[in-house]
Amino acid sequence: QVQLVESGGGLVQAGGSLRLSCLALGRTFSSYVMGWFRQAPGKEREFVAHISRSGANTYYTDSVKGRFTISRVNAKNTVYLQMNSLKPEDTAVYYCAATIAAYVSSPIGPKEYDYWGQGTQVTVSS
Repeated sequence: QVQLVESGGGLVQAGGSLRLSCLALGRTFSSYVMGWFRQAPGKEREFVAHISRSGANTYYTDSVKGRFTISRVNAKNTVYLQMNSLKPEDTAVYYCAATIAAYVSSPIGPKEYDYWGQGTQVTVSS
């Protein structure tokens, strides 16, 4: 079992930045590909980014490329999402997730993920 705990959400003005953190408790963190998803009210959960087990490879959805950066520190059992140049349309609950699936350079759907955090709210005001 892996327990994921997100933190770092909040209210920010458009153009601002936030860094989300996700701490993994339990089994070996480095065994998992880690992903970030988000869900806005009335919308389906959306893939944002994922990162390979070593951290050497990353993949982003087009809408966040160049603005968001996913990273991980395996020694700290933590994955991060640095969000810059935030837009009102980035407003959502952000979730981190862990999967034993192989890393691929394309979105891994939410059904492939084995563990989820509780989510953290990000609100971007215009």
